[in-house]
Amino acid sequence: MEQPLFAQDYNRSLSELRDDFDAPASDYGVNCWWWWLNGNVDKAAITKDLEAMKSRNFHGAMIFDAGGHNQRGNADIPEGPLYGSAEWIDLFVFALEEADRLDLEIGFNIQSGWNLGGPTVSPEYAAKQLTYSELKVNHHNSGDLILAMPQVRKGLYEEVAVLAFPISEEHKTPEPIFDLDLKLAVHELGGSAPDCRFLLENNSRAQKQALSGAYLVNTTEVIDLSDKMDADGLLDWKVPEGNWVVLRFGYTCTDAEVSTSSGEWQGNVLDYMNREAFETYWGEVVNPILEASSEHLGKTLKYMETDSWECGGMNWTSDFGKEFQHYRGYELKEYLPVVAGYVVEDMNSSLSFLADFRKTIADLVAYEHYAVFQEYAHKLGMGIQPESAGPHAGPMDGIKNYGYNDIVMCEFWSPSPHRPTPDKRFFVKQASSAAHIYGKRIVGAESFTTIGPHWNDELWHDQKPAFDQSICSGLNRVYFHTFTSSPASMGLPGQEYFAGTHVNPQVTWWDQSGAFVDYMHRVQAVVQNGDFVADVLYYYGDHVPNIFPYKYADPAGARFGFDYDVTDETILMQLRVEDGAILVPSGLRYQVLVLPDHRILSLQAIRKVKELLEDGASILGAKPLKMVSLTDGPEGQEEFHYLANLIWGETDAESGEHVHGKGSIAWGMSAKEYLLAQGLKADFGISGNDENNFDYIHYQIGGKDLYFVSNQTEQAQRATAHFRVSQRQPEIWDPLSGKVMQLEGIDTEEGLTSLPLSFDPYGAYFVVFDKEGSAKSDGKSAFYTYSLAQTLEGPWNVDFPKEKHGVGEMSVDALFDWSSHPNPQIKYFSGPAIYTTSFDTKLKAKKSKRIFLELNEVKDVGIAEVTINGVDKGVVWTKPFRVDITDELIEGTNQLEIKVVNSWYNRVAGEQMNAVDDPYTSTNIRLIHDFRGKAQKTIPLESSGLIGPVRIMEGE
Repeated sequence: MEQPLFAQDYNRSLSELRDDFDAPASDYGVNCWWWWLNGNVDKAAITKDLEAMKSRNFHGAMIFDAGGHNQRGNADIPEGPLYGSAEWIDLFVFALEEADRLDLEIGFNIQSGWNLGGPTVSPEYAAKQLTYSELKVNHHNSGDLILAMPQVRKGLYEEVAVLAFPISEEHKTPEPIFDLDLKLAVHELGGSAPDCRFLLENNSRAQKQALSGAYLVNTTEVIDLSDKMDADGLLDWKVPEGNWVVLRFGYTCTDAEVSTSSGEWQGNVLDYMNREAFETYWGEVVNPILEASSEHLGKTLKYMETDSWECGGMNWTSDFGKEFQHYRGYELKEYLPVVAGYVVEDMNSSLSFLADFRKTIADLVAYEHYAVFQEYAHKLGMGIQPESAGPHAGPMDGIKNYGYNDIVMCEFWSPSPHRPTPDKRFFVKQASSAAHIYGKRIVGAESFTTIGPHWNDELWHDQKPAFDQSICSGLNRVYFHTFTSSPASMGLPGQEYFAGTHVNPQVTWWDQSGAFVDYMHRVQAVVQNGDFVADVLYYYGDHVPNIFPYKYADPAGARFGFDYDVTDETILMQLRVEDGAILVPSGLRYQVLVLPDHRILSLQAIRKVKELLEDGASILGAKPLKMVSLTDGPEGQEEFHYLANLIWGETDAESGEHVHGKGSIAWGMSAKEYLLAQGLKADFGISGNDENNFDYIHYQIGGKDLYFVSNQTEQAQRATAHFRVSQRQPEIWDPLSGKVMQLEGIDTEEGLTSLPLSFDPYGAYFVVFDKEGSAKSDGKSAFYTYSLAQTLEGPWNVDFPKEKHGVGEMSVDALFDWSSHPNPQIKYFSGPAIYTTSFDTKLKAKKSKRIFLELNEVKDVGIAEVTINGVDKGVVWTKPFRVDITDELIEGTNQLEIKVVNSWYNRVAGEQMNAVDDPYTSTNIRLIHDFRGKAQKTIPLESSGLIGPVRIMEGE
């Protein structure tokens, strides 16, 4: 696919990355959704935000004008300039000028809120659906036949066809078409990348769906009466003998509206299947913004975005009939009775038509919307990064849509009541697969989204493992969701979006945020330069909707030990074979192609399977039973079954292997079992621990290997890891500290390097194989084993600053949870508190040992600064909050200072429960409502402060 003119060069060598690992270039920095809530921003806030981003080495920001401030029971905020107005554009251009001054890259969402559309979208260009009315008549009807007007929305209705057909008891069938609205794309299927293959069959997904009869319709008996009806619905037709059904089909608008938009920016959702609709919107809304920003196009202003599909279903556009015939090769009119629940010809034919119908919608969404968006952007030297592939299951083919992305965008969530389980939180694998397949370098994600938490995110427990897991799925650029702009007039913590992890200068821990951001920055700098390594390519079928869930779904059975990409029919048709390896358009190579297990392939897919086998490919998949499409007619069905028997042989065996051409096809085993049986060693393995506690991803840079390995548990873990690398010395690159550690004492045998590894809770780092060499293990670990040397009991002096409405200085004998204290100035305190103490020790530094301070429990954000004997040891934000104090510790009396910062949560809670008499916070967020917006009597407080125990540990 065409790349934007300003595409960055991501070809740095390992040695260059090593040299810059501690402080990578800002080119590899994080980004953010920069929310302009309700348009309520000003120039001072813009400058403040951009300078704050620059201070943390952000790469840039995506301007996202939106509402959402008052959702889920939250309060209104003032309304600022309307999106696209002269006043708004003035602020937008000012932001570009400031970003240019600071060398930050800017993108923007081409509307306010999401579901592309707005007040300029007339019904003519709005999203559309089929609608119909039905009249049952027989030859005894002698009066006027009036066909009722089908449902009309938003004043738009256009005729499609009037059809009649006979019905009788002989036509009756006991089985209706289940889930018909879903099969017609009237609705989207859900928000967590559901498996949509059930739409190809007629097994009801809804257990309580009633079994009611339907009628069979023979296409040869369908009569087109379209020219027999006048504008008033009067039908000039003499009813033949028997009972007849007359269906009047038309199309109207859907009821979809833009969502979460600012002020008066409300209106219709755009018709995603109509090029003219997009072009009109571009001219009316987008072009004025770009004209005002002309000197920044392709320079500071580089990308445009639209958000994920959340607009329900749409299934028609003005030329849909012609487009259907173009893409599917047959006329749809005689199959329209299916829309009214009639079974045309037979159930298989009806399901095949419905599959063709949805596939056509997906083609039009890709070619008439996302492709047009990219075309218009590229004319200006800009790129696009729409969330064009789910996770809401609209009528789309995700990989096909991603082909038109310049940055491949997706999303992942941190834990929250709205999305509590991993399968509902992580949607990176499809996006990274598309990037690998198309050769696109950046895999971005709306990151750390939540609904429920506000400010009280525990970074090490919630954000870090979500980031690490997403990196292991192929993510390489974070877009914080969310960084809200808040004018000074809104106070503190100021205005916030109803969802997301709040990261901005208003949060209490912004001064300490650099350590958290630096961790992600270092990881991104490495993986953005890497070439992904995988052995398995999984073809996920030609059905629509077709979107992929999270990595652990693993339908190919590659895990644990092998990695995979997913692909669709668009790319399947472009695969080629070279020396037995399967190559995608980018040139990436895989050892085996795996077919979907629902045993349905299109005719062109099975033809391609035959071609690949003849060229020497290894393919894994059971013999397909059918194609669900009417394209190519009866002859196509015959060819399909002929090819299935030719490729797989005439067998019904549950497992086996069959040679065809230079290649072979096997079935009845997982991809992992197959590859191991072929003598290929696992790319990565774990022994001495449960492999499910870990995740990894493998890249190559300049032909040299590196693995990012993550402990996905909140307990410390040790294990021996096995890498499919030999004759190279490993290094540990620790993105938490920015340090590179040379390792000794490894085992290398039979093409594998085995390495004992140790991880802190949710710990992760790179294992890099750069320099040539090998060594036998000397039995020593490269990681410390820690033993308790001393526990610091106190007393402690704690300063809760009075300017933060704290109690001031106090002395305590033991550490405690602030939220349990009876004094409201402590119980509801939010901000930084400083702990000081002195302690005596007899510990001395020894060559074989290092001495560490461990804070263990730090609440609620989990972030602290440590100073010992006047030496600033920096910020710690990951458990066990460990600091090396070997060089600063003295034998005798030591002075220790620990600054702990909790979030705004408890203070806002205390004020909203009227539990304090000196309020000073100001925000639209109402913690007194739960995450659904339902009022609650009390707000559970968050544990806060240094809980400890604070210990001195010896590491050996």
